[in-house]
Amino acid sequence: METLKSPVMRTVDVARRAGCSVQQVRNLERDGVLPPTTRTTTGYRIYEEVHLHSALAYRALAVGTGPVEAKRIVRALHRCPVSEVLALLDAAHARLDRERARLRLAREAAEAISAEPIEDARPSDSMSVSELAAALGVRPSALRHWDAKGLVVPDRVPPRGTRRYSPAQARDARIVHQLRSAGYRIEPLRSLMPGLRHGNRSEDVRAALAARDASITLRSRALLDAAAALGAVLAAAPRTSGPAL
Repeated sequence: METLKSPVMRTVDVARRAGCSVQQVRNLERDGVLPPTTRTTTGYRIYEEVHLHSALAYRALAVGTGPVEAKRIVRALHRCPVSEVLALLDAAHARLDRERARLRLAREAAEAISAEPIEDARPSDSMSVSELAAALGVRPSALRHWDAKGLVVPDRVPPRGTRRYSPAQARDARIVHQLRSAGYRIEPLRSLMPGLRHGNRSEDVRAALAARDASITLRSRALLDAAAALGAVLAAAPRTSGPAL
């Protein structure tokens, strides 16, 4: 493990090794993600291993948790007891664990929903907004929003244009509900749903859920990489002041 006795680096060196731009390195220092630098007599910044590992930790955390939370975690590493930093990392892993659990439930539900027969449906089997909302455990406003976005468009019954959901439309709503629960956003679903209404329903849902699984795996791996970089920061720059480690 290299220490603070390692050769100093320029801004461009940190940027190249961390895989970011020179301006981003400066921004990270400004935002407290990198610890303060010293300067040469001519005003150039002097970076060391602690700065590089802080930048690497931020880059990995940004993939795993998003840039806002990534900045919060790395800043905490420079300012707070290690126990607080570990608590933030534990929370990030717990969020991913919950996403995996929701994804597993969504996969199981989608398989069951897609296998349900609807050929023998009768007009009397249709449901109102309030009935379907109660069956799904969502607010009626969610169904109206899905209608407005073109995700699940019900029939309209004259003369007042009341929404009525056929069994096929109710099944679409159940699939949307499960995919939303698994973390799918509205816009990707708008592209997915037309294909679900015209065959290959099971295959398309499986592909959508597999893509979500791949995203969670990518972020989990990023958190693993971030943990290694955070450990390197601690090894490179043991603090001599501030909260006790």
